[in-house]
Amino acid sequence: MRFILGDLLADLAAEEHGYGAVIRNGNGEVMAAISAKGGAVRDSEELEVMACCKALEFAIDASFMEVILEGDNALVMKTVSQAQPNFSRLGLIYEDIWCLTAGFRAISVSCVRRSANSAAHALTRFVRLSDNEIVWMEEDPPLAMDALYLDSSLLN
Repeated sequence: MRFILGDLLADLAAEEHGYGAVIRNGNGEVMAAISAKGGAVRDSEELEVMACCKALEFAIDASFMEVILEGDNALVMKTVSQAQPNFSRLGLIYEDIWCLTAGFRAISVSCVRRSANSAAHALTRFVRLSDNEIVWMEEDPPLAMDALYLDSSLLN
């Protein structure tokens, strides 16, 4: 199974957010990672829903078909895992997520402690320094090395 840890960081005053995701294998080794900018968001729930959607899109683009989606917002992870009609303002994004999950051979959704998501947080902070989307394939992002080590020790 592949682990996806996604996160977003918002600067609501600047009307933009950063997005970071790390895909690991069962041994905790980095298979792929991404750091990119996004548009304006309203609140932290919207940030987390967008993180899930972007992480799943990235996993599909990188050709991973068996994933465990991990995030640190319990409400969002519960809603993603239930796949029931959602009539909130974020309902359409949840529907996008459910459509994306249908494309995987196997998927599991779980909530993790925020401390287990530090590599994705490091990638979101990096976005402020770059105007471009950056993708790492089968290599550790240098800017998140300490966080990757910490996360992998928490996964094992």
